Amino acid sequence: MTDEMQTPASIPPATTGIADPAPLGLAAFALTTFLLSAKNAGWTHGTDAWLGYAFAYGGLAQLLAGMWEFRNRNVFGATAFASYGSFWIGLGLYVLLVAPKAKPAEVSNDLAWILLAFAIFNAYMMLWSTQVNEAVLAVFVTLEATEIILAIGNFSGSGSIVKFGGYVGVLTAICAWYTSAAGVINGMVGNAVLWVGRPLRMGNALANRTAVHGTR
Repeated sequence: MTDEMQTPASIPPATTGIADPAPLGLAAFALTTFLLSAKNAGWTHGTDAWLGYAFAYGGLAQLLAGMWEFRNRNVFGATAFASYGSFWIGLGLYVLLVAPKAKPAEVSNDLAWILLAFAIFNAYMMLWSTQVNEAVLAVFVTLEATEIILAIGNFSGSGSIVKFGGYVGVLTAICAWYTSAAGVINGMVGNAVLWVGRPLRMGNALANRTAVHGTR
């Protein structure tokens, strides 16, 4: 089986001993997103359970998955996992080092700008995910919605909008977990046990350009 996060044009020749890091990266992203989204949705009543996992799982494990995707010559997977692994580490550092010294309104404004910045990044990754498969596209579409809703909620200081963003974030985590699970079982048995769909069609000119430049 090929890498869950690769475009057809970027699949390198088969190399013995290299496993697909995408299910790990997706699982790390899903779990950390779920924990923070559950807090945003108001479901949890403890402290910041997501914070340690932002460093260890969503951060480090996902960053490692991104580095392994570089080894697999998968520019899309490497960019996605390394960027969002760094996002979780950066968010964790902000919460630990910066937020305690700031006023609540300043923290909300900071978070809104962080989310807006990643929504811009995620927008073009969402477009390029159409050339991976429909399961990966679902992850990026729901993530884009999550980031935009949370950015609006933090800019406006609206707890209800942030809460709704938490619900959409849980949906994002579910999509990522499903795609991870599909990558694990499909890779284990060598065929499609769980559906992930196909890349969406694109124009011939763009297809040819992707085929030439997809891994460079």
